[in-house]
Order: sequence, then C-alpha cells, then structure tokens
Amino acid sequence: MQEIEPAFLEKQYLGRDHGRISIRLVLALFCFAAYYITERSEQNTELFLVVGCGILITSVIMMFLLHYKTTVNNKSIVLDGLWTTKMVKIDLNSIVKVERTPYSSFIINNPVYNLHQKGTVRFYADGKDAVKLTDRDGLLYIIGTQRPVELEQSIKAEMKK
Repeated sequence: MQEIEPAFLEKQYLGRDHGRISIRLVLALFCFAAYYITERSEQNTELFLVVGCGILITSVIMMFLLHYKTTVNNKSIVLDGLWTTKMVKIDLNSIVKVERTPYSSFIINNPVYNLHQKGTVRFYADGKDAVKLTDRDGLLYIIGTQRPVELEQSIKAEMKK
C-alpha cells in the first residue's frame, strides 16, 4: 500500500528557540567565567565547571528533542507531540476561518502543546508567526509555525478539496 504525501509537514523542536538558547548560553558562560575567576583552593570551584558543562549538554540534547509535528492531510490537521502527549486531530470541515497572525507580542514565549486557555487552544515551540483557525463553535486554534505562508496555503487547499 502506498502512503500519500501530506500537503504540509513541519517538525518543531523543543530546544531550538533562539531566545531560550541565548539564555542557556549566557548561564553557561557565567558558570565558566565564575570557574576561572574563583581561586582553585575554594571548595566548590569545580561545581561551576560541572554546572556549565551540564547546561551545554542539556542544551544540545534539547535541540534534537521533538516537541510536536504538524501534518496537514486528508482534510485534517494532525498535531502529534512528545511521548506521553495525545495526538490532536483538527477536522478542517469544522473550520470557518484561517488567518496568519503573529504568535505573541512577547520576545520570549514558553513552548506549549495543547494548552487550553480562555477559549483558545495553543501549540507553540519556536518562531514569531502562527496560523489562527476558528471553528464553528468559536474555539480558536493557534498553531505556532516557522513557515506560516505554507501552512496557511496548505490548510486552505485542503479545505477546498
């Protein structure tokens, strides 16, 4: 049986948000600077080196940790998250409005998956843009993406099928 190519596929990784990467790097640099500045005779000097290396190793591991995958196919959007998260399937037949918007006015945003808050369901890992979907019941889905034009076009194309 041949698998059908999805209209849109995007993988969002947990540790690739530029704001969070820079915060982790500044913390690691602080630890390394504190290690070199403190006298070697002090008891906890090596702790700065261990913590700095730990931050760097954790940061590298997080860059390869898949937060969620967005797939547009068969008149639906499938958002599949980490190991223990449930897959979310949005039926495009119930969607009445699709628009591109900025995700948030904040500089640094927390990664979220299936966050229900005030009539809005949010999905975000990285990027400044999002696609906002409104269903018949008035529920908003905000899907953060790094390729908003492609996502919007593929959703509209699938809705017309």
